[in-house]
Amino acid sequence: MIINIIKKTSAALFLSALALPVAGQDLIARQAPVDKKMRAVDSVAIQRLFEQENIENPAAELYPDWEDRFINAYGNVELPQELKIDLRHFCMPTTNRVVTSNYGYRRRFRRQHKGIDINANYGDTIRAAFDGKVRIVEFQRGGYGNVVVIRHANGLETVYGHHSRNLVKAGDVVKAGDAIGLAGRTGRSTGVHLHFETRLLGEYIDPSKLFDFANQDVTGDFYVFRGRGRGTLIGKHDPAVQAVEGTDVAEATAAEEEDVTYASTETAQAQRAQRAARNTRIHKVRKGETLSSIAKKRHTTVAKLCRANGISTRTKLRVGQILKYS
Repeated sequence: MIINIIKKTSAALFLSALALPVAGQDLIARQAPVDKKMRAVDSVAIQRLFEQENIENPAAELYPDWEDRFINAYGNVELPQELKIDLRHFCMPTTNRVVTSNYGYRRRFRRQHKGIDINANYGDTIRAAFDGKVRIVEFQRGGYGNVVVIRHANGLETVYGHHSRNLVKAGDVVKAGDAIGLAGRTGRSTGVHLHFETRLLGEYIDPSKLFDFANQDVTGDFYVFRGRGRGTLIGKHDPAVQAVEGTDVAEATAAEEEDVTYASTETAQAQRAQRAARNTRIHKVRKGETLSSIAKKRHTTVAKLCRANGISTRTKLRVGQILKYS
């Protein structure tokens, strides 16, 4: 009798031991969509961070800082040996087609002309050539007159001079085609025109290598910068290239949306995680930043930063580290 009881007890214990891994597997299976969802949310949040940073500080990987006082601010910065500049998604800064003065040395004035002059009528709308952020808006009586400088995510900075009136202010984020000024003849100018410059880290690039004003088009899809005065054009709006790139983007977006949709329908926990991720703002730590400087920039407190990220005031920040701040 006792032996039978022992056997039954042993069997029960054995079966319960077997049941534990099965329950564990069920738990893991239930949690798997949440984990997948969180990975998708993290990916979306980080992508959103990079997009936001490119808006707030375009081409930050190229430029040492955001200089809002001097137009010619990067004379001592080392130029990249090679840089592929995307010229797509552009807008011609003016609809006028007549170039009245080319880039290069002008004997009449015995000085270098570092842009090109395009004929204009007084009050014509001048537009941003690419998406970007306005770095400088000022008036120079003996130079550009009313001038606007915009930095773009493709690495270029464009300069628009002699406006009769500027329509933007420093720090504004603009899209290609947005109105930024009205044509005029302010500053050192002998007639109404747009003075237009294209630069990379302060290095002047002949705008005619990038823009074809006569045909109101860019000269190619890409311009490969290879040092002072040298560069190569790639593509002339090649539909095949754009179709492939568009397909890649569409497929990646569709895959990401599929992951998010699948995960979000699995559990209420995943849905809550998705909503939380949309409302979470993140900051990528830059060189020299501290908790105090980040808190000030993001309009929060050091204590809130520490709580949100599970760190202390003594935590050493790493360049590139991602911090939540809301």
